[in-house]
Amino acid sequence: MEGGDQPARHRLTIPEWDEGDRPRERMLAHGAKALSDAELVAVLLRSGTRDLSALDLARHLLNEAGNDLNKLAARTPAELMKRKGVGEAKALAIVAALELGMRRRSTGAPERERVHTSAVAHEVLRPKMADLPHEEFWVILLDRGLRVQAVQRVSIGGIHGTVADPKVIFRMALEKGASCLVLGHNHPSGQLQPSEEDIRLTRKLVEGGRMLDILVQDHLIVTSAGYYSFADNGQLH
Repeated sequence: MEGGDQPARHRLTIPEWDEGDRPRERMLAHGAKALSDAELVAVLLRSGTRDLSALDLARHLLNEAGNDLNKLAARTPAELMKRKGVGEAKALAIVAALELGMRRRSTGAPERERVHTSAVAHEVLRPKMADLPHEEFWVILLDRGLRVQAVQRVSIGGIHGTVADPKVIFRMALEKGASCLVLGHNHPSGQLQPSEEDIRLTRKLVEGGRMLDILVQDHLIVTSAGYYSFADNGQLH
């Protein structure tokens, strides 16, 4: 307004922002990797001050540390609390989160198990199904180096069988970006030999895997007494 007092500008707090711009909502929708350093610190802070949103406060903290997370991690809770709006709980949350990140880097990624034989596959599957009173179908998802990406249950059935939908199995593989997989199901009866249905299903999955460039490495039948490997018996054609 000309010649008059300018109205006080209202600063939007994070809850008033568009939902797609809120750090916590963005983290839930897109994952932590989609957030900037400042947004991640804002998630830890949870709230700002009367004049600063949590994101603004996070930016100030990072700026004071030269936008260097290592320098921010070196600050004590007492040093962080010198900034208005950062109380004890917020300071401790920041210090604890950055310390966890440092510890994670120092330990390194655990070595993933390599499933290169039927015996290793059996060791992975046996605890999950060997002693069950009903049938279950599981899949071990592997990368090109035959290292385990995930071990997932496909279906639960009754005493005499379970349904294993190829679409479900290959969707699991595609979601994980798996290059190979090992199939497995149990026979509560203790019968190690595959049924005709087991053989038909295995052939269908092998053929489907070829079309998707996903190798079916093996199919195991597991009982409390041992296992049967389709690969070891030359039945993966």
